[in-house]
Amino acid sequence: MKFGVVQFPGSNCDYDCYYALKYVLRVPTAFIWHKEKDISGYDCIVLPGGFSYGDYLRVGAIARYSPVMKAVVDFASKGGLLIGICNGFQILTEAGLLPGALIRNHCLRFICKPQNIRVENIETPFTNRCQKGQVLKVPIAHGEGCYYADQKTLEELEENNQVLFRYCDIEGEITKAANPNGSLHNIAGICNKKRNIFGLMPHPERSMEECLGSTDGRLIFESIINYLQTDSLILKD
Repeated sequence: MKFGVVQFPGSNCDYDCYYALKYVLRVPTAFIWHKEKDISGYDCIVLPGGFSYGDYLRVGAIARYSPVMKAVVDFASKGGLLIGICNGFQILTEAGLLPGALIRNHCLRFICKPQNIRVENIETPFTNRCQKGQVLKVPIAHGEGCYYADQKTLEELEENNQVLFRYCDIEGEITKAANPNGSLHNIAGICNKKRNIFGLMPHPERSMEECLGSTDGRLIFESIINYLQTDSLILKD
């Protein structure tokens, strides 16, 4: 089992993800430079948060054309696990790997704070260690985190149970007041139909240890590890 954390010019959460995986969860992890064209040997690829290419033009729009993304798309098309966090989520939508788009927060300000999110679907590689309806406290830090999609896309996401997390209050209620950025349907994270690509705006890598105020982010990475271990056992059998 091996994780790869992609580094784009402007990424600033790459070391957070690397530390969370390699030193907190103690799984083999390596950096992947944005110019790499071969990402074979990895079981899960992480597109971290930050400001890839300075967010010039549009968030995630330039990174989408980075050399490594051709390999990432190929990796995901073959069933490889791919997770995009914050700016990584924005890159996934720009690349067409996930539907919809992330636009400017309704308040028109950058928001950085702890945020409650509710688990909507536990039957995925990214949420299998969670409980349905469980409320996690995970930080957010974004200026363009408002999830938007047309009505047809939203209906498909709901029908296919592709919404994995929604913004909520501490009791798990989905309310307008609990929505920090105006995301439609309070969406905080979604996956593709095949369940192997996942994007979320909150930062699980920043809630891995008690000293950070929450360890809820571990559940997401532990779910991936659990899936990979179980999948390996199935393959061996």
